[in-house]
Amino acid sequence: MTDKHITDITFKSFELPAELQQGIEDTGFSYCTPIQAETLPVALAGKDVSGQAQTGTGKTAAFLIATFAHLLGKPATSGHSPRSLRAIILAPTRELALQIHRDAEKIGAHTGLKLGLAYGGTGYESQRRTLEEGVDVLIGTPGRIIDYFKQGVFKLNDIHVMVLDEADRMFDLGFIKDIRYLLRRMPKPELRQSLLFSATLSHRVAELAYEHMNNPQAIKIESEKITADKVTEVVYYPAKEEKIPLLLGLLNTWDVKCALVFVNTKRVAERVAAYLGGNGYETALLTGDVPQKKRQSLLQRFTDGELKIMVATDVAARGLHIPDVSHVVNFDLPQDAEDYVHRIGRTARAGATGDAISFACDEYVFSMPEIEDYIGHKIMVQQISAEILPKPQPPLKIERKPRRQGGGRGGRSGNSSQRHRSG
Repeated sequence: MTDKHITDITFKSFELPAELQQGIEDTGFSYCTPIQAETLPVALAGKDVSGQAQTGTGKTAAFLIATFAHLLGKPATSGHSPRSLRAIILAPTRELALQIHRDAEKIGAHTGLKLGLAYGGTGYESQRRTLEEGVDVLIGTPGRIIDYFKQGVFKLNDIHVMVLDEADRMFDLGFIKDIRYLLRRMPKPELRQSLLFSATLSHRVAELAYEHMNNPQAIKIESEKITADKVTEVVYYPAKEEKIPLLLGLLNTWDVKCALVFVNTKRVAERVAAYLGGNGYETALLTGDVPQKKRQSLLQRFTDGELKIMVATDVAARGLHIPDVSHVVNFDLPQDAEDYVHRIGRTARAGATGDAISFACDEYVFSMPEIEDYIGHKIMVQQISAEILPKPQPPLKIERKPRRQGGGRGGRSGNSSQRHRSG
């Protein structure tokens, strides 16, 4: 095999149940990625794994195959309660949970195993009904899962396989107390199989693995180079007021299939999206308070190529599986070096090429030394020429819901108060 992102090890070389092998074949994959090739022999032998791999390297398929194989090898007994889960897969974001569920449906299509999905923001009653009917594998985010668990919708005392995906992000988002709450209510580590995956196996992640897993085997893939090989990284040093003209100028020169523009705050995200819209770029805006149905609709349009640009806060830096992202722009340089890696990991997935462009303005430039130290190399500096700093057209006006004033009636009059406040 010539592609270093694929090994010469086939899925057929593993002794997998026929119905699982059929699901893998349906996905169109024959050869393992490095994380799959190293994880599967250990996991299929029933041992615990703590794996480090970049996003987009195939770790989802690795833990799904291992989970399904384990459950098929130990069928539920006749006395098994329908409300007792057999496997649980924990993810930090709803987008990641949805993606894992989609992959699980494909890989597990012929297994007869029932899948459940639990995440916040929407579908409370429909998710609950599915779980009450009984599922083998529950995929979801910690908060909604704990909510249903406390209501007795399902039990955790018969868990055979526990998967914790993107463990480092669980810490970042403050979910670790929830994770520990769930782990302590499952069978002891030696009585279940545990698979943990993380972009970084930091000290805190290793400590979690030590406490709640049974002598996990650590597997690290390409740990000497944190960023993907086929990402071209460059950095510009614009003044703060030059960032929007620079972004527009660069977009005019690129052949953009699909671009993600990352910012640090919702306010800046709205401003950047408004300027892009005002300059002829139809843009998706993804921030933490976008309703779930709208989020899924925007992501689908972005994935389908209807929208070529998405402006997002870090809520979108993890868990999005969009195959053809050609450009990632750090409009605001992230303040955490790990976030830089997660952001640019949205492009150059599964062996493709991609470009990562960062703007190191005076507000966030202090993050550059930490980022370069973390990734282990200098990022190539690009000069800003006058030709790529066009005068932008005015931004589109963003419709905002008027705030209700005490005793007053909410209505269109809120627009005038908005103008007054900003004036």
